[in-house]
Amino acid sequence: MGLFARERVRARTPQQLRAMRVAGLLVGRTLAMLREEIRPGVTTGQLDALAEDHIRSGGGIPNFQLVPGYEHTLCTSVNEEIVHGIPGDRVLREGDLLSIDCGAEVEGWNGDAAITVVVGGAQAGDPAAARLSEVTHRSLWAGIAALRRGGDLNDVGGAVEDSVLADARADGVEYGIVADYTGHGIGEQMHLPPMVPNYRIRGRAPGTPVGSTIAIEPMITLGAEANHVLADDWTVVTDSGRPAAHWEHSVALTEHGIWVLTALDGGEAELTARGAPFGPVD
Repeated sequence: MGLFARERVRARTPQQLRAMRVAGLLVGRTLAMLREEIRPGVTTGQLDALAEDHIRSGGGIPNFQLVPGYEHTLCTSVNEEIVHGIPGDRVLREGDLLSIDCGAEVEGWNGDAAITVVVGGAQAGDPAAARLSEVTHRSLWAGIAALRRGGDLNDVGGAVEDSVLADARADGVEYGIVADYTGHGIGEQMHLPPMVPNYRIRGRAPGTPVGSTIAIEPMITLGAEANHVLADDWTVVTDSGRPAAHWEHSVALTEHGIWVLTALDGGEAELTARGAPFGPVD
């Protein structure tokens, strides 16, 4: 874990943060559009085509397509798939737990975010799966709200971990925090150092100066987090076959507080509810 101490979170200028907000908003609006299109009978490939059209029509580039070997706009992970599910002809069924990861680049700056939804509505599927999504979403915002000037990435990872463990105790179930896949720095590229773990690390963690831009993305499983990659060399699934959820936002730390670049309201409602400073750049 000492490796993390040798990495730094890049600090951005206010002008650069405003440019990243443009990319972040395009991602947020794309995910909002997709929410309205998710229903039983729709294929993951159809959602991918809608997302690509929306991003390109909005002046962006689907940045997942810039990753060597990947041809799609989204990652669509269903049920036991944790992350990196490939869109295609899979037909969504009522009650499926669907995680959608989406990214866009606009004029050289990147946004990246993910949501998890129950196809047909929360009442349609296994209540435990719907609760898993809620637990993951709560942990994401706990991590975001912990970001602070003069702090470090252990503030973020520790808050995510504490949130998940508290919900596990309250629910009387095991939730697994996926350790093999983490958040990351973001800016001129979608994936930049350092890694942003969803748990506390041993030793020193990279600091979070004003201007920090990171993607926080807890991936939480129902039961143990043990996982493996399928033969397609992309899709990560739980060993147990039980479901997983994935939520993500791209976040900036400004001199005024926290600005969630991929949230349509900049994170104001969730941050205010948690007593954390909402700090958009003017």
